[in-house]
Amino acid sequence: MQGVLTGFVTIGAVIGLGILLAHLRVLDAASQSLLVRLSFFVASPALMITVLSEADISRVFSANLLASVISVVVAASGYLLLARLVWRRTAGDTVIGTFATAYVNAGNLGLPIAAYVLGDASLIAPMLLTQLLVLQPVGLAMLDMVTFRGRASITRWQQILRIFSRIVRNPLTVGSLVGLLLSVSGLQLPALIADPLHLVAGIAVPAMLLAYGVSLRLGPLPGAGEPPVQVGSIVALKLLVQPSCAYLAARLLGLDGLDLLAVTVIAALPTAQNVFTLAVRYNAGIILARDCIFVSTILSVPVLIVIAALLG
Repeated sequence: MQGVLTGFVTIGAVIGLGILLAHLRVLDAASQSLLVRLSFFVASPALMITVLSEADISRVFSANLLASVISVVVAASGYLLLARLVWRRTAGDTVIGTFATAYVNAGNLGLPIAAYVLGDASLIAPMLLTQLLVLQPVGLAMLDMVTFRGRASITRWQQILRIFSRIVRNPLTVGSLVGLLLSVSGLQLPALIADPLHLVAGIAVPAMLLAYGVSLRLGPLPGAGEPPVQVGSIVALKLLVQPSCAYLAARLLGLDGLDLLAVTVIAALPTAQNVFTLAVRYNAGIILARDCIFVSTILSVPVLIVIAALLG
């Protein structure tokens, strides 16, 4: 328990440093963008290669993965029913709302928490793969169909190619797949490659946390525009229903100890920040995404602490 809390304090301290540096104008929006791009395109893929290449592949494709998938499906299904049957949201808003409900912040917060709180960065892999290989492609395919509906120039094959290209062009996906291939094959990278890779991978976590702190200081705050009931329902599904489902599924699948804690904690992470980017890109549910990210990020702190206290 003490180690878990120490991990949270470590992460909070670096995030707080990012907030302070932004407040003092040492870091600005351009700095945040640089940190995010450096982490997303270079350091995080390197981290996934180094972590997954040394991980036990049976732990990645195991009950942890199935429990993660179940938690995503249940939370997403709950919102879909509310959005379409009760609130009558548009198709685009429904997709963004579904992302806000089930797409966890596995990059900016998940990797640091797995590394420093859970003690094993590979524990984020099942949820990360679920999102990168299943949830994101399906959601983006739906957004593409809504966005390009009625455009004769966009064929079904072009839509399929668009979906596939997103998967193979995502740096985290590429890094994860390379790491998994190395783990499965048993190959070890030579020191001339492995040593620089580990050095670059070390940038990922502090860069993500600093950028996250800057975003909290400079990012948009929630305002009027979305019914509080809808925002509250999404946040409840995200922070209460999803981790509860992950916990129950993990218990039924026989997980305990660190694996049970990891599945539950990762499912309780707040809505990923890139959901707002997607909302802006497709001009759908922009305010909804912004408010859900802000509220779920703030409220996830006590939720994560409670889970760590109960299961740690």
